[in-house]
Amino acid sequence: MALVSRIPSSSPTPIQSRNPKPSNLKPVFTVHCVSNSQKASPFTEKHSIERYNRDSWLYNSNQHQQQPTPSCPLPPDQEFVRDYDIGMQIPELRKLLDVLKEKRESENGARKLGPGNVFLVGTGPGDPELLTIKAMRVIENADLLLYDRLVSNDVLDLVGPGARLLYVGKTAGYHSRTQQEEIHKLLLSFAEAGANVVRLKGGDPLVFGRGGEEMDFLQQQGIEVKVIPGITAASGIAAELGIPLTHRGVANSVKFLTGHSRKGGKDPLFVAENAADPDSTLVVYMGLSTLPSLASKLMFHGLPEDTPTAAIERGTTPQQRIVFAELKDLADEIASQELVSPTLIVIGKVVALSPLWPHPVRETPTLVESR
Repeated sequence: MALVSRIPSSSPTPIQSRNPKPSNLKPVFTVHCVSNSQKASPFTEKHSIERYNRDSWLYNSNQHQQQPTPSCPLPPDQEFVRDYDIGMQIPELRKLLDVLKEKRESENGARKLGPGNVFLVGTGPGDPELLTIKAMRVIENADLLLYDRLVSNDVLDLVGPGARLLYVGKTAGYHSRTQQEEIHKLLLSFAEAGANVVRLKGGDPLVFGRGGEEMDFLQQQGIEVKVIPGITAASGIAAELGIPLTHRGVANSVKFLTGHSRKGGKDPLFVAENAADPDSTLVVYMGLSTLPSLASKLMFHGLPEDTPTAAIERGTTPQQRIVFAELKDLADEIASQELVSPTLIVIGKVVALSPLWPHPVRETPTLVESR
């Protein structure tokens, strides 16, 4: 087992160009941060004090003064907190809409103006230095920013002082149609008020981010939507680990898969037999809960059980944790190390090309130093 707080951005160990051979390594090689998951998450958690402080403008209404303050412990019941959030937001959101409308009317007089701008902005896998220049410019000029739990706190720190932040994150297991429709209505209402509205999404907004649904809804209402791409987690995290997603003679294609299941079940949405290609790299988003079923099905349909794999929690952030393992052992190692969401899973021979993949002769624990 090896320990590391964060993978260095550059490694003195070059990536080997030869075809990797299956490793006979025992035990499974694991990389994780020294203090494990005790470090604060770099992402916006639904119950975090930071999130309530950031959105405190929503909770200043006189009729809600008796509600818990941001510094108080939040109720453990997720359903209560979700209802509490919705109830608290409505009065202040209406006030903000009125302020924006009045501001626009005072600045433009009787001139009839069109709707404001809506931007779907990808914020990358977590490291704020991976933002594009265009994304930073839009974030700095926004009137209102809607963000979710996969947007890191470091990225939110870049928001201008005059902008309003609104959390619209969904807890795992609560991705309801109603929640998504409320997000659609918020985007539409503020766009119609003439605001510069930014919808921040982790990674790329059009890769498993439901950005296409939001864009389609707004366009049907006559609202122009501009998409600013972000570095999707597969590319950003693989680069951080030195894993080439494709490599001549090793992997001639890459597939991005969602690990989400139907109605909270344990089986992933996609068909495993179509993904069990030893010459392709599989990258699974949101796949922790369905991984045991996925791994079993991939091996059943012919993917070798010793296929190199990696699971990366909170990739590209200082709290990054990594598990390297063969496919047959990956689910057990993830459970042993207690990885949590967001975790990306990479399956394929290219994983063994990472400078951090252990050599077959390595039999003893090794400490990997980080910068």
